[in-house]
Amino acid sequence: MVWKKGLTLKDLKAHHLIQKYMVLGNMYIGHIGAIEHNIEHAELTASICYDILDSLGYPRREAELAAIAGYLHDIGNLVNRDGHGMSGAIIGFHLLLELGMDPAEIALVLGAIGNHEEQAEGEAVNNLAAALILADKSDVHRSRVRKEDVAEFTPRDRVNYAVTSSVLIVDPDTRKITLKMEINTEVSSVMGYFDIFLTKMVMCHRAAEHLYCHFELIINDTRLL
Repeated sequence: MVWKKGLTLKDLKAHHLIQKYMVLGNMYIGHIGAIEHNIEHAELTASICYDILDSLGYPRREAELAAIAGYLHDIGNLVNRDGHGMSGAIIGFHLLLELGMDPAEIALVLGAIGNHEEQAEGEAVNNLAAALILADKSDVHRSRVRKEDVAEFTPRDRVNYAVTSSVLIVDPDTRKITLKMEINTEVSSVMGYFDIFLTKMVMCHRAAEHLYCHFELIINDTRLL
């Protein structure tokens, strides 16, 4: 096989099978009431992944690979929500191999995809994984809640619906990565956020440390971490 140098996110977006799998995976988990894991979430995650590494001065190619991992990270929902990081890495392996990506780069991307879940005890095993953890866990917003009836909300639905603004800020000079959020406390308390997302914030803290940065969380203009 001839390995393709410089496979890009644009190449993935043009691949009809990748698009189909991602749409179907999001549709499948919608049947169990999970929040949106759609193309918009994939594109936002990919963009944030790229910006994190690029802002911190990592090579542009590494940032592009992080974007690829960010775009593909939820493709395993096609198989099952549980363990979707592992199944996503397997699916990603075959797709990226078919596209002719260099094996060393495939390995980096798979390590990131396979380690983005807190349920699977994911860790920042490489820079791509660190960026993906931070990007994925920062996308908390009411627009991701599918249910329209508040009475049917799960605790995770309620917390997501309470978040009206969420932005990840990277300061390369101070090596600080800040997740700044606005929460409508009439919908969910700040403590309610921690009940659901504490393990995610611990992952973000460790991911930031991997990139030689400090992670902080600001909710409603109050620093909590």
